[in-house]
Amino acid sequence: MRAGEPEPEQHERERGCHRTLLMPASVLTTTSLPPEVDCVNISWHEARVAYHHGNLRAALVEAATALLEDGGPLGVTLRGAARRAGVSQTAPYRHFPDKGALLAAVAEQGFRRLGAAMARAARGHGADPVGALEAMAIALVHFADRHGAHYRLMSGPAVRGRDHPALREAALAAWGLLTTTVTACQRAGRIRAGDPAAFAFVLWSLVHGLSTLLVDEQIPPIVRQTWLPAELAQKATQVLLEGLAGKRSARPGRAVAPTLSPRSPRRRRARRP
Repeated sequence: MRAGEPEPEQHERERGCHRTLLMPASVLTTTSLPPEVDCVNISWHEARVAYHHGNLRAALVEAATALLEDGGPLGVTLRGAARRAGVSQTAPYRHFPDKGALLAAVAEQGFRRLGAAMARAARGHGADPVGALEAMAIALVHFADRHGAHYRLMSGPAVRGRDHPALREAALAAWGLLTTTVTACQRAGRIRAGDPAAFAFVLWSLVHGLSTLLVDEQIPPIVRQTWLPAELAQKATQVLLEGLAGKRSARPGRAVAPTLSPRSPRRRRARRP
């Protein structure tokens, strides 16, 4: 064997690859490779990677997520995702008509992972709904702190749930976890009666604000040096829940917010002549 020549086994394997790739598309897509593989301009490496992916859509979403973390939404392209996933540049179009659809899938994946993290955190507190609510808030802040670019996409204007039903469904599922747990707190007498969806929105707004401050690095250094993100989330949630508990949360040295009466209409002052 001459130096530099491929070994017989490797040579035969490559010949087999070329025979497969030169088969008619109708045969190729039904017997050898998945239909999302481009049968015109494709290397053996791309075909092998696409075949082993099994789920090309999931592989492209993972690749786009990595691009997002590296360069934000502007760094995500269909070609870039294909390149990172190791498939042909035309393969993504079987699943995503444009970049917006790919970004929506990435945001959907983020909400599903966030919801799973929140559910796991809540399960660790058993029958204590207040502890579960605090744990879910901490899980949300932790997710945002670790996956800043992903969280920005999920909560930013680049994609809208109303334009992507699957994304909307994933976001509402995560939201529903908070609403259900707030309802459990009310049944246990830990939160006063009221619209649980409204209370959940207040909690989400609080934790989202904290998460955004963390992601955008707007937390003052003295605060970051004193408390971890999880501790900040827990403290903020505790203060809010004490307020939602009403007078039940009154402790020595703590004031209870008074009941506000409806505003009386302001009288206009008479203008001086």
